[in-house]
Amino acid sequence: MAINAKTYSQKPSEVTRRWILIDAADAPLGRVATQIAKHLIGKYKPTYTAHIDGGDYVVVINAANTVVTGDKETGKVYYRHSGFPGGIKDATLSEVRTKHPERIITAAVKGMLPKNKLAAERMKRLRVFPGAEHTHAAQTPEKVEVK
Repeated sequence: MAINAKTYSQKPSEVTRRWILIDAADAPLGRVATQIAKHLIGKYKPTYTAHIDGGDYVVVINAANTVVTGDKETGKVYYRHSGFPGGIKDATLSEVRTKHPERIITAAVKGMLPKNKLAAERMKRLRVFPGAEHTHAAQTPEKVEVK
């Protein structure tokens, strides 16, 4: 037993962020979202500290080609509200996929992040693109495979 063992706590000045590239084509939506959330939170890092935002930047490509199982294509419904009385609108997953495919990934990842003060800052580091092209080539993101 180590008597002088100390628990490491990361400080905000010690955070190092990487750029991660995830290809969502032909991958299940839930698998993609968990990988993205893991990298946004930084939980895979040995320096993970719960109250410090130590996650990475995540670039997602081919968001329009992600796969869902069962009848989610027609049965899954996304809601949004204008803020006015009676201003609720809904759209199925297939409708959202045709108009705004990046919202599918964004909504799935937002649901998997912890509901705390760090969530908004983590979501700002998520960049989702419907096609294979992205605007972050200068950051040279590392490609991560989704299993």
